[in-house]
Amino acid sequence: MITRLPFLLKFIFLVCVICAAASFVEAQDRFFDGKSPISTSVLVTRALRDGFLPLSGGFAPPAGGPLPNIQASEGGSPVNEDPIMVNPNNPQQMLTGGNDFNCPNSQGFYSSNNAGRTWSHYCKLTTSGHVGEGDPGVGYDLNGNSYIGGVDGGSSDAVVIQKSSDNGATWSAPNVAVLPLFSGGLPDKDWLQIDINPSSPHANSLYISVTQLDANDSQITVSHSTDGGRTWTMVPVDSKQTYPEGDQFRDLAIGKDGTVYVSWMHCTGNGPAGDCGDTLASMMFSKSTDGGNTWSAPVVMAQVTLAPDTCGAYWGCLPNTNERVSNIPAIDIDNSNGSHKGTLYAVMYNWTGSKMQVGVVRSANGGSTWSAFVPVSPASSGDQFFPWLSVSSAGVVGATWLDRRDDPNNLEYITYATGSTNGGASFVASKRIGTAPSNPNNDGQGGFFMGDYTGNYWATATNLVSSWMDSRNGVNMQDEVGGFRLK
Repeated sequence: MITRLPFLLKFIFLVCVICAAASFVEAQDRFFDGKSPISTSVLVTRALRDGFLPLSGGFAPPAGGPLPNIQASEGGSPVNEDPIMVNPNNPQQMLTGGNDFNCPNSQGFYSSNNAGRTWSHYCKLTTSGHVGEGDPGVGYDLNGNSYIGGVDGGSSDAVVIQKSSDNGATWSAPNVAVLPLFSGGLPDKDWLQIDINPSSPHANSLYISVTQLDANDSQITVSHSTDGGRTWTMVPVDSKQTYPEGDQFRDLAIGKDGTVYVSWMHCTGNGPAGDCGDTLASMMFSKSTDGGNTWSAPVVMAQVTLAPDTCGAYWGCLPNTNERVSNIPAIDIDNSNGSHKGTLYAVMYNWTGSKMQVGVVRSANGGSTWSAFVPVSPASSGDQFFPWLSVSSAGVVGATWLDRRDDPNNLEYITYATGSTNGGASFVASKRIGTAPSNPNNDGQGGFFMGDYTGNYWATATNLVSSWMDSRNGVNMQDEVGGFRLK
């Protein structure tokens, strides 16, 4: 077993005595430590690799509808955590991916040459002596090259990337991009972002943010490459946090002047369950104006309450389930020439005491100060979770999330979307972009891991595409792609 964190060791001995007839939930309880800040995708792939979790298979084609949804993943075993990106020079070309348990290294990626109508599938390679551990990332540069990345485990855990010059028909050999900051540590929850602003002095630079973890510490770093991913420089962003306080769950955005913005979540770890569940978390922000070489002092964008830990999960749980739920402050910037140009936006959820509600904060002064939390949709009877946000070339703020409003039992969800044309001051009535409901318990992994993030991106000034974890097949999660077109 590849783990070096002391707070997991006690569970290794328990796992060794799990019998073959143990249920999924029993395996979860014995393998996963609710006090661990490691992202669940890494823990799940380790458990699967070591034989402690079985998988569900099978797929039924998705239902059609006026807003077409298309499954990007291949079916079969579960697929979850679904970023998406569109080639900035060719909106017909798209790239998404997931923790894909059909792949021997648990990292699958899907390319489309026809605006998402059909998808090709590829299992990312690993470096010698390593195994894939999930956390997929995708991106394009201005030259049409596509990039994929994820965490590899081995003698030294690392974030590894591959590159393609033909939209995924062929891929380069894997290359190490980020190594542990701490001896024996783990660079966790990587996020890839590429500077696709032609006017930027750092155009085509690649950036990867991670949470650096060891047994007791966490720290945010951002690594950058100016030569197409061949060589990398890692720079710490914040100070080291000592357990039970911790940093996790980041995103990146890049302005047209080349300024890089990083967001992340900080929590105190002093909740009722001895972790971050049901605590007031700070959504943090920093920026670099010199291509990632130095970073500004972190500031707080917003403070939100995390969902309670009712299932033994460090960061809180999706109500009525055993699913762990992340809270990524997904960030983007208005790079248009409109009236709100330069405005920064970040989306997140807030636990109201009875429901999870998604909202947006914004900054019109480069991140020095931030607005109050603006809900993307009125409070409904259901939870809103796993949001994502991006800004179109026309300055429209697009937000997507998973929403339970259509289920009176507050269990099944459908993907919703909304937009803002007034700089995030308010949002239009949200629209359902999923064409079928999903039950989180049908995740193919025992009902306790459906992934940590969704994604969206503007394919054109009017077309927002979104990717999410979808279990409409009634068996397991798959990577589903949909979206909406502005009138």
